[in-house]
Amino acid sequence: MTLNKSILRLTLVVAFLLLIPFVAMQFTREMAWSISDFVLAGVLLLGTGLLYLLVASRGRNSAYKWAVGIAVAATLLLVWGNLAVGFIGSEDNPANLLYGGVLAVGFIGAIVAQLRPRGMATALFATALTQFAVPFVAMLIWRPELNMGVLWVVVLNSVFAGLWVASGWLFRRAGAAEAGLTQANA
Repeated sequence: MTLNKSILRLTLVVAFLLLIPFVAMQFTREMAWSISDFVLAGVLLLGTGLLYLLVASRGRNSAYKWAVGIAVAATLLLVWGNLAVGFIGSEDNPANLLYGGVLAVGFIGAIVAQLRPRGMATALFATALTQFAVPFVAMLIWRPELNMGVLWVVVLNSVFAGLWVASGWLFRRAGAAEAGLTQANA
C-alpha cells in the first residue's frame, strides 16, 4: 500500500474517532469538549499515526513494525494521559513535567540510533528505566504523603515501563532478524 493511501486511511480513522466524542456530547453533558480539545486530539492522533507510518516504513520485518507501534502508542497514551488528568496528582501538578524527560530520552535515543533496530532497543530500554524512575524522583523532590495514590502512580509507571521494554525487546528481535538476513546474503 502506498504512503498516500495510508495517510488517507489514517485521516479517515482519525475523523471517525473524533466523531465519537462529538456524538457523545449530543447525549450527555458529562462529555464537554471544546473546539481546542478536538483540535488537540486530532493533532495528537494524526501526528501519532503519521509518526508510525513514517518510522514503521523503514522496517523490513514485522517485529520492527510492532516495536514502532508499541512505542508510538505508549507515547500517545503518556502525552494524552498527562494532558487529560495527569499521572501524579492532577494535570496541573509540576511533577508531571518529569514525563517530558521520558519522551526526551526516547526521542534523543531514536536520533542517536538512526532508527536502527539494535540502537532503538537500547533507547527503549533507557526510556523504560527513565519511566520507572519518574515517581521516585518526584517523591524525592516533592515528598508526598505515602498512600494508595503513590502506589497507583508506581504501578502505572511500571505498566508504561513494561510497554517500553516490550518495544525494546521487539526492536532487539528485529535487529537479530536483520543480522540473520545479512549473514545469509553474505
